[in-house]
Amino acid sequence: MNTKIFVFVAIIALAAAMGIILLSGSSFVSPTSEKDITQEISQKVPQKIQPISVELDDISITEVNKRDATIEIAFKVSNPNPGSVIVQVMDYQLFETGFSNEKQISGGQIGSRPEGMVEFESNYYTLLGEHSILLKDKLVLKNTGNTPELWSAFESNTAKWRVSGDIFFNQSSMTQGQENELHFEFVK
Repeated sequence: MNTKIFVFVAIIALAAAMGIILLSGSSFVSPTSEKDITQEISQKVPQKIQPISVELDDISITEVNKRDATIEIAFKVSNPNPGSVIVQVMDYQLFETGFSNEKQISGGQIGSRPEGMVEFESNYYTLLGEHSILLKDKLVLKNTGNTPELWSAFESNTAKWRVSGDIFFNQSSMTQGQENELHFEFVK
């Protein structure tokens, strides 16, 4: 038999199949109802993210000598949202209020913010939905000899602390949702 006849029959069959698909419309393909589609779309609308909460869990002087003092600080960060949240960075300032309420004695940063393109080695924390984590930092203060009353408060462990700062977080992806910022201040 002639191969041209087989090719001609195949082309006619393909054209007939395409014609049936094009003329049948969406009623032939769609097994879901319009109600199911609108429910699915409404579920994909992004929900407003609730702010996370920050508490000063602990601040303590772990070591004091004539040259330096070591202070350990811990923050409890809680996520009230059902989905996870990424805590990018926490910036904080530390004040000893017996010495000065306005003069910062130290501060720190826990985590890091991605700059430009998303960094692969970013130091951020994933906080699962309705859970909390402890973010800890250790500070070493050098004794310059210019603040004897401050060093005396460290040695007698009678320091009065004020900690303030900002925490930056967003939804479960660096690219999803906008960045959120929360200011905090604690006195202990």
